[in-house]
Amino acid sequence: MSGEAERKAATRQAAFAARKAAFAAGQGQAAELLADVLAAERGRVLAGYMPMRTEIDPLPAMAAHQGPVGVPVIIGAAQPLRFREWTPGCALETGAFGAQIPAEVAWVEPAVLIVPLLAFDARGYRLGYGGGFYDRTLEGLRARGPVLAIGFAFAAQEVEVVPIDATDQRLDMIVTEREVRRF
Repeated sequence: MSGEAERKAATRQAAFAARKAAFAAGQGQAAELLADVLAAERGRVLAGYMPMRTEIDPLPAMAAHQGPVGVPVIIGAAQPLRFREWTPGCALETGAFGAQIPAEVAWVEPAVLIVPLLAFDARGYRLGYGGGFYDRTLEGLRARGPVLAIGFAFAAQEVEVVPIDATDQRLDMIVTEREVRRF
């Protein structure tokens, strides 16, 4: 394992622990702050995610969005994500890695993404789970036009520096239970 890979692995391990502790403490005003940010994106296609384990929950903000909403679908290893249209109460099935995805196959292409993460830093970089799905997705979407990438996390998930490489995509903002920060 290279030095950079070792740093990412160590940062992921610490971030999982920080997120677990923050999750136990509660989500505070996170969903309300996220919904306020998304109000300015009314009518644009939004992609959120179905929270797993101790991820902060974007579902209330997704449900309040005034426009189409999708959730990610893993197509295959080293592939960008695609997004199935989601509505509150829609039929779900289990997708890759156990994530819930809409059973109906209606695809949407987002202009705004709520991005899950393990850690983030003050520069706007995020550390994900290591598959590179969001980095590939953001790179492809940004090549076609403007896309707003919003990291959604607990404030406790902030680290001094996220180890990055050339393929890592920067977030445009981060929303936590405490604040909204633009990069």
